Amino acid sequence: MAASLSSVSKVLCRLSPSILQPLRQYQSCLQRLPVRSCGALSPFAPPSHFFCRAASLQNDAAAQAADTLHRFKDRPWDYLESEEYIERYGTNPVWAGYRRNHKGGIPPQKTRKTCIRGDKVCGNPCPVCRDPNIVVHHQNVKLLQQFISPQTGMLYDPTRTGVCMSQQKKLTAAVGTARDHGLLPFQIPYVEFSGEDYSNSHDAVGCTPPPPSLTSGDTWYNWYSEITPNEQEVAKVKKTYRAYLK
Repeated sequence: MAASLSSVSKVLCRLSPSILQPLRQYQSCLQRLPVRSCGALSPFAPPSHFFCRAASLQNDAAAQAADTLHRFKDRPWDYLESEEYIERYGTNPVWAGYRRNHKGGIPPQKTRKTCIRGDKVCGNPCPVCRDPNIVVHHQNVKLLQQFISPQTGMLYDPTRTGVCMSQQKKLTAAVGTARDHGLLPFQIPYVEFSGEDYSNSHDAVGCTPPPPSLTSGDTWYNWYSEITPNEQEVAKVKKTYRAYLK
């Protein structure tokens, strides 16, 4: 038994250099390559190197997102002309292809009240709330035009665009302000007026009739002359206030 164990140990010692040498070379190659994802983690790579690499990637992504938000914070209308917007939406409006989450095949008649409550965001936010770079502002004309019907000039119903009621109220106020400032056109309804609306034959808007033929001592109009009161009416008034007329 002891002889067999000694022979096995001698064989393993002879084979160990040929087995361990390729493994050492493979480990050195993996340490030189960057770790790109969790799936690329090798058992030969040191764990500290992987976690540091993952943390650095997260910090870079957060810094890039903060930089993007800072760029379009003061001028949100510039985001619609940026490469990020074109890459994400292309030439389509921001609400194109959005589908609301609801039970059954028939969607509800109203959208949700709001997508963001405090610091919590719902699972499927509306097209405006899901992108922090999209800001509803009366100077953001290109964004407002995406929610206005070119045929009627009215805002699309939120059941079509999928925006929440909070953003729909902001869109309504922003469109009204933009039209007041002359940034958006608005259509004046055509009303056909008839000739009776401009007639001057009515006594309230007509011209003063010519005076009648005057005789000596007569006035132009009867209400200009002295008016004689009715004696019976005068007697009733005196009877009513006789206690005060003494």
